[in-house]
Amino acid sequence: MLSRIHPIAGALGLTTILTFWISTVVTEIFGSKQDVTTLKQTIPWGLPILVLALAITGASGFRMSAGSTFPLVLAKKHRMPFIAGNGLLVLIPSAITLDVLAGHGNFGVAFYCVQALELIAGATNISLMSLNIRDGLRLTGRFGTNNTDTTVAVGSEESQG
Repeated sequence: MLSRIHPIAGALGLTTILTFWISTVVTEIFGSKQDVTTLKQTIPWGLPILVLALAITGASGFRMSAGSTFPLVLAKKHRMPFIAGNGLLVLIPSAITLDVLAGHGNFGVAFYCVQALELIAGATNISLMSLNIRDGLRLTGRFGTNNTDTTVAVGSEESQG
């Protein structure tokens, strides 16, 4: 069951961040101030979906990889604190700050500094999550060559329930 939930939650989390990031860039380039305001006030409503997806991804990945010393698993585990920290300490506060600033029509230096920080942090998480997905696909043999027994790496399907 976890082997089905984990990739779905991970893909949902990555898709959510990509949607926020691409929408922000397109709206900043082509949209009006009202479009930017609407987007910045809409993004916080999507944060619960993102947080839940990432929590499920992290918890299921942790459970499936318990005790593994396989290099791809360790690489994924190493990236997770950065993804979570970046999300909790930068992306969520930035989204809320931009919502408030845009709601007050404040598109000054503070808005664009926070916007730049959010875009950089979002691009970082997109990159790290993409690497985790790539490594997960390699672990399952769905991407690239996998010359190892993945049942040793992440546990057998039967033991995961």
